[in-house]
Amino acid sequence: MNKVVVIGSGNVATHLSLALNKSGINIVQVWSKSLTNARLLAIEVNALFTNNLNDLVGNADLYIISIKDDAITSVLEQFPHKHKNIIHTAGSIAMEVLKPYSENCGVLYPLQTFSKNKTVDFKEIPVLIEANTYLLERQLTQLAEGISNKVSSASSEQRKYLHIAAVFACNFTNYFYALAQQMLEDKALEFDLIRPLILETAQKAMLHSPAAVQTGPAVRKDQKVVNAHIELLKDNPALQKLYADLSERIMTL
Repeated sequence: MNKVVVIGSGNVATHLSLALNKSGINIVQVWSKSLTNARLLAIEVNALFTNNLNDLVGNADLYIISIKDDAITSVLEQFPHKHKNIIHTAGSIAMEVLKPYSENCGVLYPLQTFSKNKTVDFKEIPVLIEANTYLLERQLTQLAEGISNKVSSASSEQRKYLHIAAVFACNFTNYFYALAQQMLEDKALEFDLIRPLILETAQKAMLHSPAAVQTGPAVRKDQKVVNAHIELLKDNPALQKLYADLSERIMTL
């Protein structure tokens, strides 16, 4: 499985294409709705590029769909080469979405948050594999092992829960960072003051069960401090309720 077409040019598609190219896989073509984006990624991996699905080459060993979740079906409906090996990279989309378009389909899900301009070590990224045939599963596993040291299988149902867990651990947590930054800056304080705290908390979670290292007034059941914080947030009822609800959950953890 050496000739690959990448359908997409966003954060996941970019990092995956670069990793595959580095491992010796031949990215023969890149498609993107934006011809400029397709060209920029294609230049990096020495591939052809197009923004027309009808122009996709038909001789690739694998077609990787790596686009926004809500665009996958519309792209599949226009996909010109039926019964090819087709996979997607989405965490929350079941493999079954591909079955009407190919007898050989699967998923290669890199469990990481990506930004185009932030270099990542793909070898350290967990990659979850699913396929509807034993042969394709072996081929995807071999492909993934060329770019990651952490390859395992996960069903569509398992992957849904992995994706939800990732949202809690990454997206929601980052939102709380943004709230903290805004709160500090409103009082002329620097966000840098709590960066060491964020790092220490994350490092503890890497070494221990997060529940075991939970700290703060709620886990200590220090209701006086919790109530004082809630009072400070009286001008923002939504944030006040969020603080109260989360504190209650921590108390019962």
